[in-house]
Amino acid sequence: MPFVRKVKTASGATAVQVVEKRHGVRRIVAHVGSAHDDAELAVLIASARDRIHASQQALDLDTPAAGGAGGAIVTESSSEVLWNVLIEAYRRLGFDQLADEAFRALVLARIVEPTSKSAAVGVLDELGVAAPHRNTFTAALRRCVDKDYRAALAAACAAASRRSGPVSLVLYDVTTLHFEVENEDKLRKVGMSKERRVDPQIQVGLLVDPSGFPLEVRCFEGNKAETTTLLPVLDEFRKRHQVRDMVVVADAGMLSASNLNALEDNEFSFIVGSRISKAPYDLAMHFERHGNAFDDGQILESRRDIGTGKAKRSRRTVYQYRFARHKHDDRAINAMVDRAEKVAAGTRPLKKDRFVRIANSGTEVDWALVERARQLAGLKGYVTNLPEATMGGLAIVAAYHDLWQVEASFRMTKSDLRARPVFHRERDTIEAHLTVVFAALAVSRHLQDATGVTIKTLIRTLRPLRTIRVDVGGHPITAAPQITDQARAILNRLPAINAPGH
Repeated sequence: MPFVRKVKTASGATAVQVVEKRHGVRRIVAHVGSAHDDAELAVLIASARDRIHASQQALDLDTPAAGGAGGAIVTESSSEVLWNVLIEAYRRLGFDQLADEAFRALVLARIVEPTSKSAAVGVLDELGVAAPHRNTFTAALRRCVDKDYRAALAAACAAASRRSGPVSLVLYDVTTLHFEVENEDKLRKVGMSKERRVDPQIQVGLLVDPSGFPLEVRCFEGNKAETTTLLPVLDEFRKRHQVRDMVVVADAGMLSASNLNALEDNEFSFIVGSRISKAPYDLAMHFERHGNAFDDGQILESRRDIGTGKAKRSRRTVYQYRFARHKHDDRAINAMVDRAEKVAAGTRPLKKDRFVRIANSGTEVDWALVERARQLAGLKGYVTNLPEATMGGLAIVAAYHDLWQVEASFRMTKSDLRARPVFHRERDTIEAHLTVVFAALAVSRHLQDATGVTIKTLIRTLRPLRTIRVDVGGHPITAAPQITDQARAILNRLPAINAPGH
């Protein structure tokens, strides 16, 4: 268990150390500093205590080292470096135009330690930040909806994104957030869950720029089809920011004839994933001449009719072959063939196994389907309404591959910011919760892009840097934290801030 120790040095100063005793052996965990008077000693002891506390380790203060500071009193201890970094990022994004300190506190507290409104007060107290009352947070959430904070935040996000170039290419995806309730209502409904849950949920559509920085968020009923969420989000974004010539990138789940036609009719360009099963017909000439031989990275193009009847339109389809993808696909095919053979042999029950055909004589392996799958190994397709003169095949592929940025933002939303489960019940409070998470995601992505480290690493590195204020006989003394090399590397990548010791 770590504890604070005072040691007299040869120069007559008093060194303060954090020491750990294990198996009878004492080990110095950290040398906090050397004091030359009672005031400095009080500051160093308080700093040592905070280091132990910040590491979330048990604190043994029942030692002579914790006393004898000549009446010096620690009046304040705060993670001022971290808090300044968060506030400056919030300000740089233009979010301070809301002029709502309680809302800002909710957003920044969620970045540090995602929790409920009530527990956020404790998070702020631990940081040494003046925490609003829980009722003040509730009022802030009401203002968030009544004054449409999300519109102002979305406008600020679009402006921040435009600093690195025009917002012409956007990425879109949908996820689900579940609720710990039994009964559905008009918004929270049981639907197709990405986590295969049966709880009521909402659908959340997220629009980001190519770097993953959030631009727009919107929630929908839990049972709404993913394909019907895209156009409303795009329309809202275009109306907010008067953006023209937008290209939206979405995954294969958005590929339906009616959806693509609606996008095109509303003057949106698109790049979506294509169902690879159509490749043998689209690329018939290539397969006739070369079989399934491709060069690594090779791009092939064709046109394909998508839809039936009046909905049918000819679409440009781009394919790319990658050798690494071929190896991955081959391993997956071999595993599925192995399962199919076991089903055919009667040693495995039939489930939703691919390559299994039910014949009059029983189950058997569909070898024609296996051969077709091997022919397609390594290929991935993309459908677009952009002409080749506007964007070549390789650029189409590269734009689609940026979709991982949406997934990364969703992962951050669900893990680092813990947007789920949602404990709110009314639609307004759910919308307000989503707005808080949206703002926290924007600040987090901004800091990650600026520093090159994850938001989790940034919080873990800067949070233990405590600024200590001590009163010695009526004289206030402030002790700045010792900035570690890792912390300094992070701070040096940010615009200048008023951080003690920096």
